[in-house]
Amino acid sequence: MNQKLKQLVHAISGDQLMSYTEQLTKEVRLSGSDEELRAFEYAQNVLDNLGLETKLSFHDGYISIPVEASLKVDGETLPCITHSMSTSTGETGATGELVYVKDLNTPLALTGKVVLTEGIATPNAVEVLENAGVLAAIFINGAITHEMIVSRVWGNPTPETKKQLPKIPVISITETEGNILKSKLAQPSKQVSVWLRTLVDTGYRKIPTLIADLKGELEPEKFVLFSGHVDSWHYGAMDNGSANATMLEVARVIKEQQLSLRRSLRLAFWSGHSHGRYAGSTYYCDMNWEELHENCTLHVYIDSVGGKGATILGESNCMVETKDFGGSFVEALTGEKFIGKRFGRGGDQSFWGIGIPALFMGLSEQPISNDVASQTLNQLFGGVKSGGFGWWWHTTEDTLDKLDKDNLQRDCQVYAAVIYDACNRRILPINQAAATTELKEALLDYNKLASDKLDLSLALQRVEQLNQMTININDMIQNQEWSDEEAKVINEKLLALSHCLIPLNYVSGDLHDHDLAMNQPPLPLLKDITILAETTPGSNAFFEWQTFLKRRLNKVEYTLRQAIHIAESFVNMKVKN
Repeated sequence: MNQKLKQLVHAISGDQLMSYTEQLTKEVRLSGSDEELRAFEYAQNVLDNLGLETKLSFHDGYISIPVEASLKVDGETLPCITHSMSTSTGETGATGELVYVKDLNTPLALTGKVVLTEGIATPNAVEVLENAGVLAAIFINGAITHEMIVSRVWGNPTPETKKQLPKIPVISITETEGNILKSKLAQPSKQVSVWLRTLVDTGYRKIPTLIADLKGELEPEKFVLFSGHVDSWHYGAMDNGSANATMLEVARVIKEQQLSLRRSLRLAFWSGHSHGRYAGSTYYCDMNWEELHENCTLHVYIDSVGGKGATILGESNCMVETKDFGGSFVEALTGEKFIGKRFGRGGDQSFWGIGIPALFMGLSEQPISNDVASQTLNQLFGGVKSGGFGWWWHTTEDTLDKLDKDNLQRDCQVYAAVIYDACNRRILPINQAAATTELKEALLDYNKLASDKLDLSLALQRVEQLNQMTININDMIQNQEWSDEEAKVINEKLLALSHCLIPLNYVSGDLHDHDLAMNQPPLPLLKDITILAETTPGSNAFFEWQTFLKRRLNKVEYTLRQAIHIAESFVNMKVKN
């Protein structure tokens, strides 16, 4: 690291981070609440005093606050919680036969049943149960219940996506209550009936967004977006108070160390993350689409940092094109090898349609354990050794004592180094060769599945050509010296490639829309080739899926053609001896 980076890293204060966190997490911060607004106002006051340009604005967000839930079996009342975006049953509640289903991956026909299952309530699990016709769902969380949002609709619903909102009541219980219910089901020749009631306050309310700019000197119109949510489940000291504190501390050290920036830094504090499925970041994207498209060079996200026992730093989310950049700072500052992992569909990643390179979601995680939350998050986000943010995540126990000052300082140092370097590096650290390699591998896998049912030869030819071109571009960038003006041209071309390749790799719908909050494979436009592969040639289903996928393949081929044209323009860059 250069001297300025070392100066920045050494200036990070663990005591200041803990002080910020303590102030931010004095109250429970439900989306759109007065308590949440006071946390926003505190952050704005800190940033104003540092000399940043701040703006606190408000908009209508579709927010869902769980109020209360009840569960009864054989006259016994069992403690439980309900979830954001669950349906409300009304005072009469819902009564049905209880059925235990351990594996939701098996074909299910459970019309009218109340299903008891293991794990944390996720949108995917709720969708599976809805499709099976269940009356209601009960999730056994483990030793403690975890607050969740069970909707798969990203941001405010539209006339179309509102059809995807949950249609059943969903509750969660601990393993103690789960064992009671399972023991009753184990009794021979006994049908178990349960009654449950849910009350969820769902509707539009005003939620805040805080934007703070620290202007760059050479390219002030260009900016790195550094964002995190303020709303919380309960006191949310780790999720997301420590992250908000990190954002404030990064701004403080840059200002107080009088470190100039080449590009601007834009801090964005969201509401509506926990209770609105990213309503804040989605609205900001919708209202600022063109500015983000033209000027945002990187989105760095922060969530749930500094936890006690959070020793796994090498598996944070990234895009393959940002992996080497972000990983270099993790390795330099912590000594841990960075393997990274592909983004899941979550964490305010509302900017993929624009094509903005993204790095990190959380940073440090707990080693994987047998805890239900650990196992669920490992499966959701594809970890190797990582098992989420801690047993207290999304619970009443997420309090200041769950933070480790040294871990928080460590995590902040990584973020500070990444942010400062991204704002100052002459040529943007976007590895487009890695992006095209991932796309090529995805196309090769799809081609094996498609066999002779769909001709992917043109797409494969183009992605191979583009991959070689981006490898050459990397070599050209790394092996020559470039002036500021030449660097600006290179950066525009790198971002133009991202605007093609990121949506191709991460988006299944329209670039100006938002996909559902459901994980997708690389190149999701072609993911239904798995269905085509199983259809009988000559059947109606075969022709229908072939037609559907050919149209999507046309989009893939054309996007690759556009990317090739952009890559060709690099050839015209000045070649130096």
